[in-house]
Amino acid sequence: MLGRRGVGLFFLRASGSIARQGKGMTNTERQNEMTAWFSSLAPVQPNEMLGLWRGAGIPSDHPLDGVLENLGWFGKRFHADMRADALLFQWRADRLVAIEPGFFPIGLAIKAAPFGRTMVARSWFSYLQKALRARGTTASLALQTSGDGVTAAMCYDRQPIVDYFRRMNGQELAGMMCITGDARRYFFKLRRVDATTATAGSSGSGRPSRTRAAKTI
Repeated sequence: MLGRRGVGLFFLRASGSIARQGKGMTNTERQNEMTAWFSSLAPVQPNEMLGLWRGAGIPSDHPLDGVLENLGWFGKRFHADMRADALLFQWRADRLVAIEPGFFPIGLAIKAAPFGRTMVARSWFSYLQKALRARGTTASLALQTSGDGVTAAMCYDRQPIVDYFRRMNGQELAGMMCITGDARRYFFKLRRVDATTATAGSSGSGRPSRTRAAKTI
């Protein structure tokens, strides 16, 4: 049987027959525009980010545009000890699973991005999610310099990645994912989820039940 790391590499390598790193994928003008927009936003403090957040990508001509959504990405969760579940995915309608990012070397993930937007990838990833789940938190939250200011940032434990965060409005944050050695930026937004009031149908007693989607498996 494949080990936990082997499952992640299997998913990436199996995409090789149809995945390729396209030339000229990145639109520099769009990337520069998005980076300037992100820098114009107000900074955010780490303690303002505690809790569960639902994410969505912001198109920016990055190779990973559309990949996370296709694979069922839910968002992120930040804990009081400044640790984080960096990648939360929807496992079932009422459950989330925290994935270990270290199983997917970011360079290979970018090369496999075209495959990651296919229905086949979605099906495979859904099947493999439990095998890829994290055994604990996978990133740390702290203040870091971004552009000409300081804002909250999430540093991955096992990937050369830092996500910087700034405030879009009272309910939403913008995120900018930076990979060491890669000038391209992946942009996304986060919206806070109130896990204590979210519901998932009836509990059987006539009262709404607390959602299990706020919990990881």
